[in-house]
Amino acid sequence: MYKTLIKSLRQYKKPSYLTMLFMALEVAVEIFIPFLMAKIIDNGLIAGDLSYVLKIGSLMFVLACFSMLFGVLGGKFSADAAVGLSTNLRQDIYKNIQTFAFDNIDKYSSSSLITRLTTDITNIQMAFQMVLKTIIRAPFMIAFAFAMAAYTNLKLSLTILVIVPIVGFILIGLIYLVHPYFIAVFKKYDRLNQTVQEDINGVRVVKSFVREEKEIEKFKVASSDIKNLFTKAEKITALNAPIMQIAIYSSLLLVYWFGAKYVVGGTMSTGELTSFITYIMQILTSIMMISMIFIMVVISEASVGRVAEVLQEKATLTNPKNPITTIENGEIEFRNVQFKYNELSEEADLSQIDLTIKSGETIGIIGGTGSGKTSLIQLIPRLYDTTEGEVYVSGHNVKEYDLVALRDQIAMVLQKNTLFSGTINTNLRWGNKAATEEEIQRVAKLAQADDFVQSFPDKYETVLDQGGSNVSGGQKQRLTIARALLKQPKILILDDSTSAVDTKTDAYIRKAFIEEIPNTTKIIVSQRISSIQDSDRIIVLDEGKINGIGTHEELLENNIIYKEVYDSQVKGGTIVEK
Repeated sequence: MYKTLIKSLRQYKKPSYLTMLFMALEVAVEIFIPFLMAKIIDNGLIAGDLSYVLKIGSLMFVLACFSMLFGVLGGKFSADAAVGLSTNLRQDIYKNIQTFAFDNIDKYSSSSLITRLTTDITNIQMAFQMVLKTIIRAPFMIAFAFAMAAYTNLKLSLTILVIVPIVGFILIGLIYLVHPYFIAVFKKYDRLNQTVQEDINGVRVVKSFVREEKEIEKFKVASSDIKNLFTKAEKITALNAPIMQIAIYSSLLLVYWFGAKYVVGGTMSTGELTSFITYIMQILTSIMMISMIFIMVVISEASVGRVAEVLQEKATLTNPKNPITTIENGEIEFRNVQFKYNELSEEADLSQIDLTIKSGETIGIIGGTGSGKTSLIQLIPRLYDTTEGEVYVSGHNVKEYDLVALRDQIAMVLQKNTLFSGTINTNLRWGNKAATEEEIQRVAKLAQADDFVQSFPDKYETVLDQGGSNVSGGQKQRLTIARALLKQPKILILDDSTSAVDTKTDAYIRKAFIEEIPNTTKIIVSQRISSIQDSDRIIVLDEGKINGIGTHEELLENNIIYKEVYDSQVKGGTIVEK
């Protein structure tokens, strides 16, 4: 999974390498400073040679300046590389999400994807920056400082070999204990984000049902879960610092004890002891840095896995090798189609679907909840693939088309109408970014949207809030229909997309379809008889199967389900008294 993330480094490989180079140079310079300090003490201060002190002191000052310069450059390049990696990761994840088919998207909640794009990548950024700065510096410092310490006094340097293995075993134990908590905490983050997202999107429902206190309590529970997990994890990781402090001071006590004896015995000078202590401090400080890196890596490992999971997700719907890019007409054919959302399900969501729709024909689809209406139409633009059987558009299997070309000629207005923050103009241009103002107004008139848009002070430059929350449900539906019409599609699919429009306006929209886009195949899914009764043919679905096909009049005579729906809507149904 780490290899997957490293691929996103791309143009930031150079800053990464430069970071390691400057960290290595910083170590190389720092290693010589304690050695020179010993020379000043032994040959300068104790001998009373001021000129020697000034000469070596000046050299130490220059080395310190170079050390600072290399440290600053290393810090700069590590920040560039870490921020660059996080930027590329966000772009790569978002780009990959855009390629997902619906069944790919169904695997992840939107709140989970948001957490991965924000919190998880921030954790990776912080860990990567720390790793870059220490992956060379800490091991190099330990190796070179130990070499210099051994050169200064081999016997005394062996004391450090007693402490390091003990510290290593303890760190491995801490990592083993804390890792499960950090895996669990990000699942809690998903739940928290889901709660926030639902409450913000459904704020009107929350207020209308006076659920504020309940939702606050739900958020509090989700937040408390995160706090409790983090507290447990931090209690374990907090042991890292005192363990390292014990190791450092134990090592220093041993060095002071044996070093003092060596100085008194004349086998070690004062300057050598001073430099030796500095080398030991460099080693122990580097070990502490490595321990901190281990903790950061443990924290980020769960994030790495979650981000890599999305990056490695492959779209289940892909283009064929030599795709067809041109759609001649809007003819549609279903040949013995069966479809399941979950392949493990025993019952199919659609089965035994055989249907031919002529180009330019207007087709109505009606059926109860769960009858398969939306499932059927989503197979046409290949939002899902059939489990069995084939779907044809303009005489070719939809799997033979280029996905962009296919969907560009099929305009869908889904059940859940979505408008994006921006002006009405920019929202309509989703249908055709090159459309002129005249073309925009024309489709708005066809969708019966021009009148209310013209009533706004800024007309087509009126700014819509997120989700189009500052327009009514009926206005939103008309705008999304206009946006679909602007594509000038071969096939237009309306999935219950006039449910919030009054019957008069609905009739005007259907009349505009007949007069203005006669060659476009129109499929109207509706629960309302009046919206489909003028269709060339009406399809009645029941439990994923076609229960009947015919005109309005034919179905009233021959189809029980259609007649029952008609009677309940037109005649108001019958109340049976007990």
